[in-house]
Formats: sequence, structure tokens, C-alpha cells
Amino acid sequence: MLNKKIVDLLNSQINKEFYSSYLYLDMSNYYYDKNLNGFGNWFAIQTQEEYAHAMLFVKYLQNNSEKVVLNVIAAPDKTYSDFKQPLEASLEHEIFISASINDIYAEAFAIKDFKTMQFLDWFVKEQGEEEQKSDDLNKRYDLFGTDARGLYLLDVELASRTYNAPSLVI
Repeated sequence: MLNKKIVDLLNSQINKEFYSSYLYLDMSNYYYDKNLNGFGNWFAIQTQEEYAHAMLFVKYLQNNSEKVVLNVIAAPDKTYSDFKQPLEASLEHEIFISASINDIYAEAFAIKDFKTMQFLDWFVKEQGEEEQKSDDLNKRYDLFGTDARGLYLLDVELASRTYNAPSLVI
């Protein structure tokens, strides 16, 4: 049985992960609407990854005989006036998600919930990778994206990204 505060934080994280999936789907649609299908694909893959993360939290609660509480997922409310803004927003969002996971980890540490800390270790590492990927994409856009040919080549490269399901065993 898990501590009630940990359960509440994990349920809140489920909502944040589903929102992340929804947000990235919105960004994907933005790029597809602009005929930047590679960028659209990159964010479509992000959508799948975030959905999978939410399901890992769901499964962890289920495996610990805790109630999963699904809350309303807010609609993304951002509008973009250029191709860089979704990239910046995705990095900002990944930093937010990292902080949220770190908060759960800190609470688990404070009450010596080593099982939850071990579960969260994968997410801490994953968030480091997510922030790096997002930061790298921002930097690459800055280098190449403002030139039409560079934008085209970056778009072609992003089209090759494929989904790999997470390998966390819970």
C-alpha cells in the first residue's frame, strides 16, 4: 500500500502525462497543417511516448492496488505564429514535467518510499533525455531552420523518427 500523498501525486502525474500527449498532438497537427510533415511526425512520436508514460504510472498504481483517478484533460491553449514557437514550448513543457517528477521523487524520499523512488528512477533518466532531445531540436532549428533549404533537410530528417515503446518493467 502506498502513502496517500504519493498516490495523489502519481494520479496528478497521470493527468500531466496525458496532457503532454494531447499537447504534442496539437503541435503535430500545427506542423502537418503547415506541410512540415517531418516536424509533424516528430511530435506525433512524442504524443505516443507521453501516452505510454501515462500508462506506466497507471500500471504502477494498479500493481500497488491503488485507485487510478482520471481527471479532465485540458485542451492545449497555445497558438503559434512561427515554426520555432512549438519547439520552445515543448522544451518549457519538458522542464515542467521534470520538475513534477522530481517533486514526487522528493516526497517519496522524505517518507522513505524506496519502491516508488526506484520506479521513478527511470522517469528521472527519461526526462533528462526528453529535455536534451527538445533542447537539441531547438538548437538545430536555430542553426538550420531559418534557411528554407535547411528547414527542408531538417524536416526530412525528422520524418525518419520512429516510435520505440518504453522498456520499463513494473
